[in-house]
Amino acid sequence: MYGKMYSACLYGIEGVMIGVEIDLANGLPQTSIIGLPDSAVREAVERVRAAVKNCGYRYPQQRVTVNLAPADLRKEGSAFDLAIAIGILTTSGQLHMPAAGQLLLIGELALDGSLRPVTGVLPMVAAARRAGFEAVLVPSENAAEAALIDGIKVYALEHLRGLADPQQPGGREAAGMDQVSAYPPLPFPVTVSDGGGDRPPVAAVPLEQLRYHPARVTTSGQAADGEALQEDYADVLGQNHVKRALTIAAAGMHNIILTGPPGTGKTMLIKRLPTIMPPLRDSEALEVTQIFSAAGKLEGGRSGLLRTRPFRSPHHTISAAGLIGGGGVPRPGEVSLAHRGILFLDELPEFSRSVLEVLRQPLEDGVVTISRARAAFTYPASFLLACSMNPCPCGFLGAGLPQRCTCSPALIARYRSRISGPLLDRIDMQVDVPRPADWGRNAGPPRASAEMRGEVLQAQAIQNERYKHLSFSWNSELSGAALRRFAKLDVQSAALLHGILDGLGLSMRSHDRIIKLARTIADLEASPAITPAHLAEAVQYRNLDRQITLEES
Repeated sequence: MYGKMYSACLYGIEGVMIGVEIDLANGLPQTSIIGLPDSAVREAVERVRAAVKNCGYRYPQQRVTVNLAPADLRKEGSAFDLAIAIGILTTSGQLHMPAAGQLLLIGELALDGSLRPVTGVLPMVAAARRAGFEAVLVPSENAAEAALIDGIKVYALEHLRGLADPQQPGGREAAGMDQVSAYPPLPFPVTVSDGGGDRPPVAAVPLEQLRYHPARVTTSGQAADGEALQEDYADVLGQNHVKRALTIAAAGMHNIILTGPPGTGKTMLIKRLPTIMPPLRDSEALEVTQIFSAAGKLEGGRSGLLRTRPFRSPHHTISAAGLIGGGGVPRPGEVSLAHRGILFLDELPEFSRSVLEVLRQPLEDGVVTISRARAAFTYPASFLLACSMNPCPCGFLGAGLPQRCTCSPALIARYRSRISGPLLDRIDMQVDVPRPADWGRNAGPPRASAEMRGEVLQAQAIQNERYKHLSFSWNSELSGAALRRFAKLDVQSAALLHGILDGLGLSMRSHDRIIKLARTIADLEASPAITPAHLAEAVQYRNLDRQITLEES
């Protein structure tokens, strides 16, 4: 006898449809799973066998062959348990699943038949919708996540016995209800039990009554997650020039590094950067939620897409695989978890140089490609890199404090050499954070996050309109012909920029980044053209370039 169900697995962060084929043949009782399964998939045999028996069904005393197709794709995880169990039950005639070819089955089985949640449900359901599936059956704890995908019916199941319909011939016996003395046949749900007394009762409901109806979330506003902003730039006294730089960085998604002595507020300033970032658009929110789902980072029972931009702050002891992604079974790293958001590297020189060097490719391309012997995985990694660092190992170089720097020139050079020139070249803004005079008390009213966020949203609206027919959305993504078209300089501005570049000896990459930065500054002022004043301000945010030029001279 032959039967077929459908399940799914993750390939990188994308869902892939998997056909679960069941063959029952005469022979010694034995169950085999083929199709490149990993250990978790092979162990499904014992989980399914115990769950089927403990739910009152009969496990076939035949040769059972389970094939996971396509056979040349590595299968990982426990999401196939439900499809294997239902495939065996339907093939052996104990269950009838109408239109099984249009139903996706995802879920891990406990030994008592209850369903446990699995990771990566969102990309799996998205792949099912693209493949034309009409419905998906998932554990109850994954139902809210699966329901984020429109255009596909979502059914939630808590227990394998929940599929038994007592109205069908043999349904009561299949569900273990023959040992129950008195249960009303209607209406559903009907309480069933195997009579053992040591397991809680489970609801037996027809498939159509398992429909999950989640409340859809709003698609506008940063506070859709119901979280109030706890931090505000009004808490930071003074440092208005740094707040201006952070506003520009948020408005154009420009990478930024803050340099200054200890205690000047570098970390405090960057940690408040999410409070001025624009909310995720619908397409971005789906991308980010899908990545977090594949990585198993979604909170249980979420009823909506992630609406706030990710903020990731890994420790400086992180490995290259942890930052960029990888491992024996490649998983998204911190750069992918920060996609469409912020990656904060505090005390940048404390990170291993080999770890920092892996950032060069994603900063340039916005994606990460991890190649293995069997396959190559590509993860999105378009993020705003925000860093902080001290000017020297002790931190007091040029601080103007009673403490004097005790670092030798060689020690300072070794400290700064941990950040390579090519990596520094990819950071648009390099801003000094000095100790504020009088602790910032005489700097006037501090700028609050609400004011700064209003400016960012205005600049974002201008960019959305300008790039609405293109594949990118931010000034930092401009390159080539698009840069020459949307950030064109007049004769005076071009002459000024070329003179500055010759004086500082900057690279062509720095030339382009200064122009993109000037384009964002012009957008903040709602100026259609880039003026010399915009270029002059953009150059002021290349402090490290100027310092290196002065040291070399």
